[in-house]
Amino acid sequence: MILPLLKGLKLTLKFFFSKPVTIQYPEQKRDISPRWRGMHYFEKNEKGEPLCVACGLCVAVCPSHCITLEIREREDGTRYPGKYEINAARCVFCGFCQEACPVNAIKLGLDYEFVHYTRDDFKLTKEKLLSAKRIG
Repeated sequence: MILPLLKGLKLTLKFFFSKPVTIQYPEQKRDISPRWRGMHYFEKNEKGEPLCVACGLCVAVCPSHCITLEIREREDGTRYPGKYEINAARCVFCGFCQEACPVNAIKLGLDYEFVHYTRDDFKLTKEKLLSAKRIG
């Protein structure tokens, strides 16, 4: 009856006298798992345009229906996204869009700091996705 109490007290005292592990957040950042799925970004080609070929697979596979795609066609017959928008407030960060993309145009980075004041700031347009800082 007293043995479990003493074991618990020993464990408590062990941690009581040990040095605490504290991360000073703004200055120090935690290491992130390589499997972390953070904020979206677009891969670019040499011209600075998205690699997206507007196939629509990301839109079809998205479980939360947060991706909007408007397909346009160039004079040479190649397709490109005229309007590409992700509503990050609705996104569940499942990574299906990244897995479904045949040209690896859309990626999920390692950024975990995405806080905004209004819902409109969570709408990621094509321009925001191209200019997003690539972390990871």
